[in-house]
Amino acid sequence: MAIWRRTAFLLCRDWHLADDLVATVLDKLYRQWHRRDSINSLDAYVGGMLARAVVDEHRRPWRRELLDEDLPEPDQPRLDVDATVERMTLDTYLAQLGPRRRAVLVLRFYCDLSVEETAEILGVSIGTVKSQTARGLDTLRVLAAPTSTVRQA
Repeated sequence: MAIWRRTAFLLCRDWHLADDLVATVLDKLYRQWHRRDSINSLDAYVGGMLARAVVDEHRRPWRRELLDEDLPEPDQPRLDVDATVERMTLDTYLAQLGPRRRAVLVLRFYCDLSVEETAEILGVSIGTVKSQTARGLDTLRVLAAPTSTVRQA
């Protein structure tokens, strides 16, 4: 279940929402458990359910509300390991993608699903998965590119 929670976090970028999404998906999975023999890969099936749940969650009206109050700054965690810094940087870049592109990239590269499996899970065509993957990777490359240095004369 920890991998489902991490997958949900990569899709929605909020640990609390990720926990809620996993709970929702597990509830739906429990109700459909009688169909478990027709499921080829449980992790892929749950990954698809999570991706659809994130997209559905972003459609909810309260997600479009903005807070007017100034919130206190959260405590900054200590970064002890380079891998943590790299992961946080990737999370920041993924946050700048739309939910569909983020879902495609997470399913393709984090969950290691094929183009066909991703298309089936998201309910889109194979061409859409390919184009969203290409556009998402292009955006990540632009975000990760080092800024050009200005020459001083």
